[in-house]
Amino acid sequence: MRYQQINNTLFQKNRYHFVSKMKPNTIAILTSNDVKHNNADDVMGFTQNNDLFYLSGIDQEETLLVLYPDAHKKENKAILFIKETNEQIKIWDGEKLTKQQATAISGIDRVEWVQDFEMLLQYMAFEADGFYLGHNEHAKRVTKDQKTQQDRMIQWCKTKYPLHTFYRASKITRALRQVKSDEEIALIQKAADISVDSFKRVLNACKPNIKEYELEAELTYNLIKSGATRHAFKPIVASGKNACALHYNTNDAVCKDGDMILLDFGVCYANYNSDTTRCFPVNGTFSKRQKEVYSAVLHCLKEGSKLLKPGVLPADYETKMATLVEAQLIQLGLLDAKAVANQDPEKPLYKQYFMHGTAHHIGLDVHDVGLYSRTMEPGMVFTCEPGIYIPEEGIGCRLENDYLITENGPINLTAAMPIEIEEIEALMKNNK
Repeated sequence: MRYQQINNTLFQKNRYHFVSKMKPNTIAILTSNDVKHNNADDVMGFTQNNDLFYLSGIDQEETLLVLYPDAHKKENKAILFIKETNEQIKIWDGEKLTKQQATAISGIDRVEWVQDFEMLLQYMAFEADGFYLGHNEHAKRVTKDQKTQQDRMIQWCKTKYPLHTFYRASKITRALRQVKSDEEIALIQKAADISVDSFKRVLNACKPNIKEYELEAELTYNLIKSGATRHAFKPIVASGKNACALHYNTNDAVCKDGDMILLDFGVCYANYNSDTTRCFPVNGTFSKRQKEVYSAVLHCLKEGSKLLKPGVLPADYETKMATLVEAQLIQLGLLDAKAVANQDPEKPLYKQYFMHGTAHHIGLDVHDVGLYSRTMEPGMVFTCEPGIYIPEEGIGCRLENDYLITENGPINLTAAMPIEIEEIEALMKNNK
């Protein structure tokens, strides 16, 4: 693995909390993700199922975790199933985890080969009354009609054991994963620290007529060099009017003198993610109008982040953030105060220039699992990302930090990333 091995006490604690939420005499089965193919014999790479990783720490394909806390036999309470290696696999793909290595990573004593799963499960299944099975229940899930390993496991279990009762493992993990442990916060902080250095590399490299993808390459170089797993998501390097497309990421345009760049990127370290956005001038000096828009967004970020407190309902936070942005849009001359006072509340005028939410959970997923009907609590980590987009002026500005919720106010995990206008201009000037 690229990252430093995580102490398995984290996964032991996670399993303890998970099984404490299970109904009596039930078995939980968590599956790994599939290896995704693109063309011919090539693959897109492997990303572990985050619920499985959360409970085991195993970052390898063809892995199954079975938890049966009420099992009659002690050795059946937790079983990890992994892929058995052979000479053919060693020659073509390299080594896979041994049983001893899997135990060291997960803290699970009993490790078996995945081909023995069906037989061993049958010994326990008729002793149990039901199953907890995993599924992607994220509000923005993109699996559509594809059959994932989770889908296949659900179908197989319901066919094999039709008279058992079935429950949703994700209902437990989404509640647990919202509140991060100290170990998880440290991993998110590590991802954030790598992102700080990556951003400084971009500032150092930026100059008129550079391609957006050249700046993306600076990010990629630093995160790989720093031991990160991958980009948290495909980075957005959007210069000029491209910054007004919220999910622009083709990154193939020329960065022109006088334009501003919106850089939205994240680092994935040990499967935990950061998510940050910065804006900066191609030539190293903000224009008067760019400064006005940037300062307005920065004001919203500073004031809005103060609202990230225990007991706050995300919807109420978003309403207050929208009010902050609305006031800045009036000051910028983009909205008329009288028109705003008389606007249809169902069709607020600010949405012409600000059309997205500003706070989402972050952790094992960039848009981490969790219900937004739940109020903020200490240990949760949220982004704060206000923005203003003015297509007619070719200016799009969004600023984003990652905040840990505490009883004493939010802690900015990305505080070391330059954000003040003077600091950014000074860094770009000194690096030329």
